[in-house]
Amino acid sequence: MDVNEWGDANEPGAARGADGARPGPRPGAPHGTAPGPPVEPPDGPVGPAGSAGPPDGAAHRTAAYAPAGGTAHVAPRTALHRLAAREDRAARITHTEHLPPRGGRHADWPAGIRPEVVAAVEAAGIARPWAHQAEMAAHALAGESVIAATGTASGKSLAYLAPVLSAALDGSEAANGRGATALYVAPTKALAADQLRAVKALAAPLGKAVRPAVYDGDTAAEEREWVRLYANLVLTNPDMLHRGILPGHSRWSSFLRALRYVVIDECHTYRGVFGSHVAQVVRRLRRLCARYGADPVFLLASATAAEPGRSAERLTGRPVAEVTDDASPRGEVAFALWEPPLTELHGERGAPVRRTATAECAELLTDLAVGGVRTVAFVRSRRGAELVAMIAQDRLAAVDRALADRVAAYRGGYLADERRDLEAALQSGELLGLAATSALELGVDVSGLDAVLLAGYPGTRASLWQQAGRAGRSGQGALAVLVARDDPLDTYLVHHPEALFRRPVESTVLDPDNPYVLAPHLCAAAAELPLTDADFTGGTALFGAGAAGLLPQLADRGLLRRRGGAGPGAAWHWTRRERACDLTDIRGGGGRPVDVVEDGTGRLLGTVDAAASHTTVHEGAVHLHQGRTYVVRTLDLEDNVALVERADPPFTTVARDTTSVSVLETEREVPWGDARLCFGSVEVTNHVVSFLRRRLITGEIMGETKLDLPPRTLRTRAVWWTVTDDQLDAADVAQDQLGGALHAAEHAAIGMLPLFATCDRWDIGGVSVPLHGDTLLPTVFVYDGHPGGAGFAERAFGVARDWLAATRSAIASCECDTGCPSCVQSPKCGNGNDPLDKAAALRLLTTLLAGAERDPEQVPERVPGPRPEPGPPGPPGPEAESPAAEAAGKGAGEAAGA
Repeated sequence: MDVNEWGDANEPGAARGADGARPGPRPGAPHGTAPGPPVEPPDGPVGPAGSAGPPDGAAHRTAAYAPAGGTAHVAPRTALHRLAAREDRAARITHTEHLPPRGGRHADWPAGIRPEVVAAVEAAGIARPWAHQAEMAAHALAGESVIAATGTASGKSLAYLAPVLSAALDGSEAANGRGATALYVAPTKALAADQLRAVKALAAPLGKAVRPAVYDGDTAAEEREWVRLYANLVLTNPDMLHRGILPGHSRWSSFLRALRYVVIDECHTYRGVFGSHVAQVVRRLRRLCARYGADPVFLLASATAAEPGRSAERLTGRPVAEVTDDASPRGEVAFALWEPPLTELHGERGAPVRRTATAECAELLTDLAVGGVRTVAFVRSRRGAELVAMIAQDRLAAVDRALADRVAAYRGGYLADERRDLEAALQSGELLGLAATSALELGVDVSGLDAVLLAGYPGTRASLWQQAGRAGRSGQGALAVLVARDDPLDTYLVHHPEALFRRPVESTVLDPDNPYVLAPHLCAAAAELPLTDADFTGGTALFGAGAAGLLPQLADRGLLRRRGGAGPGAAWHWTRRERACDLTDIRGGGGRPVDVVEDGTGRLLGTVDAAASHTTVHEGAVHLHQGRTYVVRTLDLEDNVALVERADPPFTTVARDTTSVSVLETEREVPWGDARLCFGSVEVTNHVVSFLRRRLITGEIMGETKLDLPPRTLRTRAVWWTVTDDQLDAADVAQDQLGGALHAAEHAAIGMLPLFATCDRWDIGGVSVPLHGDTLLPTVFVYDGHPGGAGFAERAFGVARDWLAATRSAIASCECDTGCPSCVQSPKCGNGNDPLDKAAALRLLTTLLAGAERDPEQVPERVPGPRPEPGPPGPPGPEAESPAAEAAGKGAGEAAGA
């Protein structure tokens, strides 16, 4: 949430940037422009001597291209025209969508908002709220939990802060001065710190009646006691709730007893396994609040999403009203789809290679910075963000060394002081360009930006519009450019703009009843307060009907013990001395993070999630940190330490792995002609076996190095389909083509699934086998890369016909002859993208889809059988490969999270 958004969002007639609350055109709005030159040239000369833009190459640019005054706002059409002015660039823009400005609608604050709060808002320059702000405040005052799902910079912060500040004033009149409290939960530390600054500014006229404070892992020990005893608005994150506040609830008793509001900001980020964990943390919070006599109202803020009320109910476990009619104004948005050109290089098996999105974004960021256009470039990975910043800095140094210092990287894994310094430089305007991961997507105030670059589709339309909405936040127009990566989904999207601009955003997928998620939270809840039958049945039930069945399993493993017999007074107690909250990592990291330490100095550079350590900090991996390059010397998995040393290699590294799958339980099965489409539980064994060295900028493969790392085993959920010999004959797929056909179809299907489920390609994995040991048929699996599943495979099963039809379309529309990264090659294939048969995959999918007459969700055939029991809470899965996994066919494929 943009915490300073009230400063200008409510100016009458002000036009604001937005994340596309209505991404499709409104009645009377233009439907976009055709491919080709994106916009008409602006009036008057654009560059030096009336040229249309900077000369080719950063080394030849001159200061004359930079506008006088440095960082004056540049209109989005002008900025886009400058980027496309070079002769070889215009053809890279496949589509430009123009979203016209939109006016705003005002309303009056509901009567329950304290006059002092109204006066403080007016002192901030806001005479009246937008209609959706007033509507959310009215629900809150009526004691109704509510979610506001409107565009970026639409003023959601003020919508929930008005009732929160009013409650704080009410509570300040109590005998203890803290008769009402509020808890604000943000997905990141940076967002909570940013919100604190804005709350202090807005509440300054209210004096000491409002006492906000951040409580997170960076809070000093001496400050924590003051926060517990005196703060009436505590800003934290789900991790601190899980590990600090809830386990130590007795020290928070006075705060929890008075808790009136719980604000959950950026709640659209709570999806998949992380969202399921947060849903259980919220239920534990509600349980403890009830213990102290409180029943807080939940106020949620979300980017535009489908069915936000239902998603909020899954997250909180209680009914939630929804506010979705965005009444705030918006400035003009120019949104370009950009496809990098093919290079003269050749990749695996001679496939053509496109210029990388990383290199393209670095060049565009350079040009925009030289032109004084304040820009943020969103990059998919931490390493990618560092690389974009580093390349841009090098190119800017050739123009003006001072400009090079005004571009930086921002990502997770930085130390607290580094994050704070970058946030301050961004807010002050000292930084002109930033290469960031999604850590910056989540509402940190970056008002004043002119442009956003997206290095690859971010995985969901909700995230796409959220990132695009980071520009244009000062009542001005905005430019957004989606630069396609060389993969099937990005290639499909830049040539099918209707998939982005004519479809609604996705609903949020989470599964709080996932036993792998639920089991450790039951243990944590029992440690906080013994579990009773009331927690599972009747009107006070919090954990769902299936939760009670897990209790005997947890008792058998020595984690819980039932005391009090079988009567109504019986309760389940935590039995161990260690902290129950340490059984699970709610971020899904799968264990303690790996410390990245500089060899020789012992300096801690940052951390890497345990689940990602095999693929990102293996021996020989290139690690980037704030523009400096390191190479991993050793990875110690016992001590969770990766030792790195400074180096300057001309390449990056990409890990490769092999995967096998065994079927544990088939839960749903439908016929597609002779084929079968299935959903159920599987066991996946993954082994990182090597890494590739790719040349910087070009992406050319320089070589492959073997690795010696232990395999990992995962029990999860999958969707899979089988085909028969008759179907292979009908598709004219010979036996020597079968492996390549299945493998190519699997890669393309994985690449396309994020268009239909709120997942990322790295959240899912796949395996294709010409003859699988369990199905005894040619089989393609796509599985969730999280213990117990994350809901992505189940969603894929439900939309399988549309998903695989789009997969077929993506393969058919690719210009290559035999397969390339834009259609059937995968960047993380452990088999070196061999074998692959593009033509055979196309014929096979055509035959498969011919039998897909109805959606599986409409004709489910449920195969009896329980969901697999969860493994021990904590790092998931059995210690060794099971006999079933050992017997499974070893097929080609790509692993999740690689």
